[in-house]
Amino acid sequence: VQLQASGGGLVQPGGSLRLSCVASGSTLDYDAIGWHRQAPGKEREWVACISKSDGRTYYADSVKGQFTVSRGNAENTTYLQMNSLKPEDTGVYYCAADLIPCFLIVSSGRGYDYWGQGTQVTVSS
Repeated sequence: VQLQASGGGLVQPGGSLRLSCVASGSTLDYDAIGWHRQAPGKEREWVACISKSDGRTYYADSVKGQFTVSRGNAENTTYLQMNSLKPEDTGVYYCAADLIPCFLIVSSGRGYDYWGQGTQVTVSS
């Protein structure tokens, strides 16, 4: 599975961005699509997950009510809608995929099998 994240950019505080993640390869090889971010000088942080099989979504407490993860009309596309952005949301955002569903990967804390290149999000005035 190959993953490509896009849609990042520079946005003012309070603004919105929608990131896209497009998966290529066999759609049978993954169920969970997870979004992560890494701020400068910090460890990578899990942000959200959506399961392809049942559409269930999961969020880190830090983004609940602010970010929304969803599936596109195309089976291989996932979005991360980010609203009310703050400077602390700045970072490189990555999408990742795994064979197991979100509820298992979130509860276990294990890493994802497939990773894409990130897209930079900068929130600044």
